[in-house]
Amino acid sequence: MDVLESLKLAGLIPVVKIENLDDAVPLGEALLAGDLPVAEVTFRTDCAAEAIKTLAKKCPKLILGAGTVLTTEQVDIAIDSGAKYIVSPGFNPKVVEHCLKKGIVPTPGVTNPSLVEQAVAMGLKILKFFPAEQSGGLDMLKTFMTVYPDIKFIPTGGVNEKNLPQYARAANVHAVGGSWMVSADLINAKAFDKITQLSKNAVAALHSFSLGHVGINLNSDKEALDLASSLSGMFNFADKDGNSSHFLATKEGNQIEIMKTPFLGEKGHVAIRCNHVERARAYFEGKGFKFNTEFMPSDKQGLKAIYFEKEMGGFAWHLVRY
Repeated sequence: MDVLESLKLAGLIPVVKIENLDDAVPLGEALLAGDLPVAEVTFRTDCAAEAIKTLAKKCPKLILGAGTVLTTEQVDIAIDSGAKYIVSPGFNPKVVEHCLKKGIVPTPGVTNPSLVEQAVAMGLKILKFFPAEQSGGLDMLKTFMTVYPDIKFIPTGGVNEKNLPQYARAANVHAVGGSWMVSADLINAKAFDKITQLSKNAVAALHSFSLGHVGINLNSDKEALDLASSLSGMFNFADKDGNSSHFLATKEGNQIEIMKTPFLGEKGHVAIRCNHVERARAYFEGKGFKFNTEFMPSDKQGLKAIYFEKEMGGFAWHLVRY
């Protein structure tokens, strides 16, 4: 798996400023414990390069990048230290060209169409969008989507736990960068347990798991219609009659699916919504869960749904994109 694919599946990139080298390893361990296997160590301190080198050795599961890289010399230092990707706040053609010659992934910052097109002309398809909130945020990303549908972005700057789900759900977002879970104050205070908890909270916001619908297996069109009619009449649910099932919609957006013939699961199935199915799959696979790969509907945005291999409570469970 290449670095860019790893960043996409991680989904959230902590932007880290390490001022004390002794904090590097405890920070890396805190991130891994918080289900964040990635770190962008910014070149804004004297020990940044040594911190990357130490993390590469002591926390090999971390996907390490160097951030705030402004010069070709810093690119060379970052590579020698063990960085696997380079992040710049702006678009500097010399830095990008040097990264490409050295065989390391560059993600330069852009804020407008002119910069996007210059980056695309150099063969880049994944760019940092910085500073995101100050540069139009989600509205600007929507604009980019209309004219650059094949370009993906890593919005950073002004992103927090509250607006993270909306960014993560955007079709042209590759991953999201942020520092609220790894602020310099937390690191300097050695509040690594707090960093782990904030990281877990951030990962939860990244995926935004919620109940989508419950599917009930019935044996015939008539049984399905009878139950759909009863529930619709009782609760004033709207009934959408499809080829294989009835969908009853609630005011809260959750749904009940009544199957006309038995589908997966002894009793039926439960759909859990998430922002990004591939990302959620990688998250659960990292925790040892397995998936049924026989039924994986997809569209131009990627995987739409996937079932867990194991039934729970007599139900098949699957992830589905919002």
